Amino acid sequence: MFDGIQRKLGDAFKKLRGRGRLSEANIREGLREVRTALLEADVNFDVVNAFITRVTERSVGQDVLARIDPSEQIVRIVYDELVALMGPVDHKINFAKDRPTVLMLCGLQGQGKTTSAGKLALTLKERGRKPLLVAADLQRPAAVDQLKVLGEQIGVPVYSETGSDPVTVCRNALGHAKEKLLDTIILDTAGRLHVAEMPMDELKQIDRLAKPDQVFLVCDAMTGQDAVHSAKAFNDALELNGVILTKLDGDARGGAALSIKEVTKVPIKFVGMGEKLDKLEEFHPERMAQRILGQGDLMGLVEKVARVQAEVSEEELKKQQEKLQKGDLTLQDFRNQFAQIHKMGIKDMIGMMPGMSDMIPAGEDPEKMLGRIQGMIDSMTREEKRNPDVIDQSRRRRISAGCGVEPHEVKKFIDQFMQVRSLMRSMAKMSIVERVKMMTGLNKMGAFMPGAKLKTKGDTGHRKSAKERAEDRKKKRKQDKRK
Repeated sequence: MFDGIQRKLGDAFKKLRGRGRLSEANIREGLREVRTALLEADVNFDVVNAFITRVTERSVGQDVLARIDPSEQIVRIVYDELVALMGPVDHKINFAKDRPTVLMLCGLQGQGKTTSAGKLALTLKERGRKPLLVAADLQRPAAVDQLKVLGEQIGVPVYSETGSDPVTVCRNALGHAKEKLLDTIILDTAGRLHVAEMPMDELKQIDRLAKPDQVFLVCDAMTGQDAVHSAKAFNDALELNGVILTKLDGDARGGAALSIKEVTKVPIKFVGMGEKLDKLEEFHPERMAQRILGQGDLMGLVEKVARVQAEVSEEELKKQQEKLQKGDLTLQDFRNQFAQIHKMGIKDMIGMMPGMSDMIPAGEDPEKMLGRIQGMIDSMTREEKRNPDVIDQSRRRRISAGCGVEPHEVKKFIDQFMQVRSLMRSMAKMSIVERVKMMTGLNKMGAFMPGAKLKTKGDTGHRKSAKERAEDRKKKRKQDKRK
């Protein structure tokens, strides 16, 4: 997600960091690259210009230029402005107390509206609500049947009528919900292929009759500026309360996510992160800004891990934790983690882990890269998985032949695994403070990536400038003279 803009912004900030003390001229030069990165990500032209203007005004101030490392301050300013660009967002739905709450979904065809209705219904059901799905999309063939199938899958009733019109269906659904003591109504309305063809009069009639408490527009993130234009058209007609942005996990650019709020003043409230019905998530501008800047989303990662671990027995989790604390991790233990990693979605998880995206070459599929490692472990004997020390040259050749990789790749992976295991054993004997110090700058998962290098003690990952290297040489000469 957002791979392109992430890498380009990263390159722009690296150039700023390599300048030492920044001047107004090279700040503006660096921000020109940020501007190019945003435009190539299909962010709205006017949004980009306004964004760069705000960042420039804040970045060229004396308080920034006087700092030791002003480039870090500029990154912070860009982060703050990205958050402001996409937020604030209030995820709360104010439910009515004396009647069913009505939520109306609208949007163009093919944007994922019906699926989003099912996802929203499941989300509300898990929060203790009693939702009713209403099949008011009578234009698209099989839309009613699709909603019924989704309703059966999640255990939510679906209201539909044959030989009727959408306005009548919505009106009758209100009475049906009261009769069945259902407290939340989700209206799945009709769409068209283009904004110009949308039945806005029909939607306005439904809006007047059903008096929805919240109106959500469903947009496909991968359509970029088309999503922004449709959001503006629908907001002019219906006064939207929020946007549900679908297929965000497949969006490599990010133009829609970064433009919609600024253009329409309507916040993105929920995002679809996959085809499964439990993949509707609240949209958090702070987390999204962190991911765009390559800083990961640790809070989102923790939530994903918690959801997956909820399916694992407490006894199994305790065993895993004890092994990690003792540093007794085996290759088989590592292999067992793949099931949980795949449940979380490896591509999404990599975006949430700080630094992980930088370790994967552009165009490489992380699933395939980890798949090679999985194949190596699967080609090992039980003894080799338990004790990698026994894997010599002949065994490496056998393993590589069994999984279709080169013997040197097997050796590299085993060496990295042994280093991490040794590190974990050392950490098991340390205090919490000592552990934090050692873990600074070390990405354990990234250590297993082909081509990744483990940082050793004293290696901060910072590439020194020529000036810094010259100063180091001077210090060394002075120390030698004293000796």
